[in-house]
Amino acid sequence: MTSIETETETGTETKYLTAAFYKFVDLPDYADRRAPLLAFCEAHNVKGLILLAREGINSTIAGQPQDVHAVLAYLRQTSQLADLEHKESWTFKAPFHRMKVRLKKEIVTLGVDGISPIKRVGQYVKPEDWNDLISSPDVVLIDTRNDYEVEIGTFKGAIDPQIQSFSQLPSWVEKAKSLEAQNGRKPRVAMFCTGGIRCEKSTSLMLEHGFEDVYHLQGGILKYLELVPPEKSLWEGECFVFDERVSVGHGLQPGQHELCRCCREPLPPGAKETPFFELGVSCPRCHAHTSEEQKQSARERQKQWEIAKARQINHIGTPQRQERMAALLPADAPVLYSFRRCPYAMRARLVLLSCGIRCEIREIALSQKPESMLAVSPKGTVPVLVLKDQVLEQSLDIVQWALQQNDPAAWSTSGSSQHEEALALVQQCDGEFKQHLDRYKYPNRYDLPDGLAHRQGGSEFLELLNTRLSQTAGLMGAQWCWVDAAIAPFVRQFARTDREWFDAQAWLPLQNWLTQFENSEAYAVVMHKYKVWHQGAKPVSYPATS
Repeated sequence: MTSIETETETGTETKYLTAAFYKFVDLPDYADRRAPLLAFCEAHNVKGLILLAREGINSTIAGQPQDVHAVLAYLRQTSQLADLEHKESWTFKAPFHRMKVRLKKEIVTLGVDGISPIKRVGQYVKPEDWNDLISSPDVVLIDTRNDYEVEIGTFKGAIDPQIQSFSQLPSWVEKAKSLEAQNGRKPRVAMFCTGGIRCEKSTSLMLEHGFEDVYHLQGGILKYLELVPPEKSLWEGECFVFDERVSVGHGLQPGQHELCRCCREPLPPGAKETPFFELGVSCPRCHAHTSEEQKQSARERQKQWEIAKARQINHIGTPQRQERMAALLPADAPVLYSFRRCPYAMRARLVLLSCGIRCEIREIALSQKPESMLAVSPKGTVPVLVLKDQVLEQSLDIVQWALQQNDPAAWSTSGSSQHEEALALVQQCDGEFKQHLDRYKYPNRYDLPDGLAHRQGGSEFLELLNTRLSQTAGLMGAQWCWVDAAIAPFVRQFARTDREWFDAQAWLPLQNWLTQFENSEAYAVVMHKYKVWHQGAKPVSYPATS
């Protein structure tokens, strides 16, 4: 991870910006956001964790200031997240080693259906007003965090529910004596957590339980520690954070606590002096909960980390696959803009693979076509192959170019008596058959009640292929050639529209041909899943490096 550098009394130190943010908002397309968001973060060398769910987003990320702000700006481009707020802090130690974007059922797991801060939530209390509220004798103050977090710091007078996960809070609320009604009225309740996200959901829970006066600390403990000076603070201890800082104090300065690398919880006082502590392997909290096999695996991981440290190389998060790929991919390698499921792009990848031509592949999202692709190919369709001296914008042009460079499998029909026949067969696939395929697969796009008429129309071409394949193993002879590679992706798409119907047809030679293709090593290579590419992303090789 890169970052800014600052001058200190001891020399130059690296400084990282950490941004924490969340928002409860309806995101029906949250799953579709994952790949482009991950690619954008990786392109900007931002690391951390982002959770996406139907109910919103929850994250902490870190990197160079301009890169972190670029990710925030990217998120705020959509109307649902336009007002996304975040909290910033700084550290001289890289908070994260990897970037992950995960899909979840809930961005913070409470496990109670119908509880949604989008619908109803408690009253926000600003950090500067928090002390007055929690000092009131009729307010029940509840820490909603896990027990190990509370152990290293909490607000004076706060109740610790002693939960190990947020999903245990509802059960505690139902049984807590401190929350029972007095004189027919339930008490006023103030709740807090690290960044505010648990508070929002927990106050929604309390309202569902019939509590009327429910409050929560706006921005959580982190915003309180940022804004409230130590001399006026009611906070005692440090605040646990889920990154390499482990804990922070007032002003969000990194604290003194260390992390157990096994259970990822802060080491309890005196932990290092006990027989249950082993660096990188166990601590008194987790020693009894891991097997000897797990401990041995942790010892080996710790050993590798120490070796890497001694050699002054990065062990955690080092993009070793990228480094191996860079050795295989020359600076002037062709650049292939592609989309995994597009049959035209599959055709190009199949022939490039057969010809042994390695490319830099740039997997695109159809809804967010990169400017660099549109600059060289304004038509905006894939595949596009960018060479040193030309741009190939049609799949058949890519096929012809690749076969001219190298043809170890003798796929080319150029110069043979079959060449015109081969061209005509592929043209029939790309013309009449593709028109039927589109309308069979997507009838709604063409205002059709169904695609059955076009299924029948496309079947005529498939019967032609079946007749040819009943005589030879390939469409043009005993072996596969570029014609098979050019047509197979389209037959695959037709068959997958209704596989049960396709398999029920009297097309055994065609069905076997397609099955052999789908079970082949070449198919596995061609259908490898790549992350969506964004400007600035590190080069990725096709075929993928192992």
